Amino acid sequence: MVFKNHTKQKMKQSKLLKIIPLILALLLGCKINKPFIGYSIQKTAFSEKAMVVSAHPLATQVGLDILRKGGNAIDAAIAVQLALAVTYPRAGNIGGGGFLVYRSAKGETATLDFREKAPAAAHRDLYLDEKGNVLLEKSQKGHLAAGIPGTIAGCVQMYEKYSKLKDFKRLVQPAIDLATNGFEITDREAKSLNNNQADFAKYSTISPVFVQKGGEMWQKGAILIQKELANTLTLVRDKGRAGFYEGETADKIVAEMQRGGGIITKTDLQKYQATWRKPLTGKYRGYDLVGMPPPSSGGIALFQLLGMVESYPLGSYGFHSKAATHLIIEAERRVYADRAEHLGDPDFYPVPTDKLLNANYLQKRMSDFDPNKATPSQAVKAGNFKNAPASEQTTHFSIIDAEGNAVAVTTTLNDNYGCRTVVGGAGFLLNNEMDDFSAKPGVPNMYGAIGGEANAIQAGKTMLSSMTPTIVTKNGKLFMVVGTPGGTTIITSVFQVITNVIDFNMSISEAVQAKRFHSQWLPDKVFIEKDCLENGTNMTLKTMGHHIEERGNLGAVEAILVRGDGKLEGAADIRGDDDARGF
Repeated sequence: MVFKNHTKQKMKQSKLLKIIPLILALLLGCKINKPFIGYSIQKTAFSEKAMVVSAHPLATQVGLDILRKGGNAIDAAIAVQLALAVTYPRAGNIGGGGFLVYRSAKGETATLDFREKAPAAAHRDLYLDEKGNVLLEKSQKGHLAAGIPGTIAGCVQMYEKYSKLKDFKRLVQPAIDLATNGFEITDREAKSLNNNQADFAKYSTISPVFVQKGGEMWQKGAILIQKELANTLTLVRDKGRAGFYEGETADKIVAEMQRGGGIITKTDLQKYQATWRKPLTGKYRGYDLVGMPPPSSGGIALFQLLGMVESYPLGSYGFHSKAATHLIIEAERRVYADRAEHLGDPDFYPVPTDKLLNANYLQKRMSDFDPNKATPSQAVKAGNFKNAPASEQTTHFSIIDAEGNAVAVTTTLNDNYGCRTVVGGAGFLLNNEMDDFSAKPGVPNMYGAIGGEANAIQAGKTMLSSMTPTIVTKNGKLFMVVGTPGGTTIITSVFQVITNVIDFNMSISEAVQAKRFHSQWLPDKVFIEKDCLENGTNMTLKTMGHHIEERGNLGAVEAILVRGDGKLEGAADIRGDDDARGF
């Protein structure tokens, strides 16, 4: 496989990492922009046949078992999705929704939108008070924040179209077993559950399993058993779609809505359908990409970013150099301005996809780029087409089966544990995806994203997302499967992993573990992970006019790369309890 060359400094750095053990590097106090190789090994798997990378080891193993039993990537995706609903409650879900990007071994591609939708009673002023002020709590926590869940409909429609096993019950059973028998929670999950105890109690009308009796705190190694969720999954196993959108589970959802002031009805549930959409395709330096079209903003924004930087020699600039970082930030600024103005549900709003991705338009967007100076965000507006030719709590998993079929699935409750409401008697958390609509033009949502008319609230409409599941090929052969959680940072995280591999010649593990940065137009800030940039680069960017702010982790990427020798290399992000396995 051919990649762009390193700079001399980057090549020396890479050689040094391969020679000096991690422990010696730590003792010497080495400070480098690239991840220590010891970290990469902990989260890397190699395989000649098949690979699963997900946010939880138990879910990863469930997917791998399905592949070993003769299932294909779609079969494994369904099993992993449902297993994550049990083992990764903060984002894995049956009360949320997501996107699937699929590529068969023969090159057929497809995308499935099983994103949540607004209930019939929703309207554009749903979260405004009598003075027109946004009531953020209502759109972010509690029953009114929930959109109609799409996960089970998505699983069923994937199964009906592409399953090889043709045995839906086998795909659901592992999740039922995990919920029934329980599993040990990690230290990270224990702390997360403890941090949300008050919200679980406040926004659930019946005390859920996540709230321990007597006010006890969760500890690492505690066994989490979810019998109500096991019963819900059993209904799905035995009745398919009807086991969720009708009957007992639907009754429990509606009863929960009535107790808590929500607006989802039985009719809303019965009418919900996932939608197969035409895949979005793009090119970058000889590679072909398949992404998710609207109502995801991820595919368009990612392809815009790649198109804006393609004419610049990123590889020659150097990884996290001043020139490369400044260029990427400026491209991000322009892309997120377009996102705010032009992107929404294509079933309700005429998204100008072709114009946004037009090469001449992208070149024009960068025509005022100054390599020596930051552009203030207030000076950046969404693109005008008059002169142009005619998705923080989410999770992602990547799968490649032994036949070469590939799946990239990003799924979400939106925020950590969604709206913090557990459906009484059914045992699953509801999403708070209604906050992904624009509650009021110009008012940011929980991720600071600005929206307008294109993403206004409307009954039956799908809210805009940043989720960016992506498949990359080279010369007609599968090359990479990638995606991540992270709200609006999803797009920039996926972008950086792809360019880390193609432009900066990193292995997939190095690309995933490398420190990341993010800019999204508004607020006018550049968020960086700790130790992301060398002090010199950091200070130079500040003098150029960039407003740098350090923050926590950006995303948790799950990626698989097909190496030049045909072997699979899977990378799970060290930022989470993520896991990569193959056989």
